[in-house]
Amino acid sequence: MIAVFILLGTVMLCFFIFSLYKFRSLKKWIYIVLFINFIIYSFLIYMVLNEGGLKFIQQRFLDSNTKIEKAYAEKISKRIVNVIPIKDRVLLDAPIINQFPELPRGCEVTSLAMLLQYKGIQTDKMELAEKVKKDSTPLKKENGMIYWGSPNNGFIGDMYSYSNPGYGVYHNPIKELAEKFLPGQIVDLTGKDFEELKIFLSQDIPVWIIINTTYKKLPDNLFETWQTPDGELKITYKEHSVLITGYDEQNIYFNDPISGEKNKKVIKEDFIEAWKQMGNQAVTYLPE
Repeated sequence: MIAVFILLGTVMLCFFIFSLYKFRSLKKWIYIVLFINFIIYSFLIYMVLNEGGLKFIQQRFLDSNTKIEKAYAEKISKRIVNVIPIKDRVLLDAPIINQFPELPRGCEVTSLAMLLQYKGIQTDKMELAEKVKKDSTPLKKENGMIYWGSPNNGFIGDMYSYSNPGYGVYHNPIKELAEKFLPGQIVDLTGKDFEELKIFLSQDIPVWIIINTTYKKLPDNLFETWQTPDGELKITYKEHSVLITGYDEQNIYFNDPISGEKNKKVIKEDFIEAWKQMGNQAVTYLPE
């Protein structure tokens, strides 16, 4: 890109000088246009060669793309809502997998294994446990502060044993892992309302989520603050992951990797509040 700007600027400069020398009889407005073009390309070359200017151009380009992507996503989302009827009740027959005994802290990859197997992908919890991104930031406690990694970047600690410290992993590394098996087909619904999850469930697609083991909103005293490479993060050791398989007017149904219970049901309002408290994290795949 830099070479293109330099080449164009050089060509414009040469043409301007050549025109002044060769075509002295040309009208004044032609010279003015050539001069303005020369100034514009000179400015662009300066901006590209200057680090700050390059970052400015890149940021404006990224901001523009982000706005376009958001507008397009909103447009598509509205179309889906209008086209796909949301069912009053859904109950799917997704495979149930128990995380124990191999993965005491492996609820996230076990729930993902259920999702992928339902889609017909040949994988299992152990393969996913091995392949999920890890955050190797060491645990440190100092002056009453806890320093550790971020589950937004990778799995924290030991997934295979309670003998060592460990926690879990959040939606982004799970999405990245799922995309290795279904490239271009994974959708991250994190931050969306539960109504959008129902759109996928109404198309017979289960949804991976993060919640807590009580399936109710937790009191503040069950959370603690970590200092992570990305900044402060509130976490709870009640963190859990399940695969939502359905809903009706009163309940949410899900496959629970801790108990190994298929289509376990919990009161809808409690479940949704607990899910929201953990950041509305959700991942699934697109319909065919």
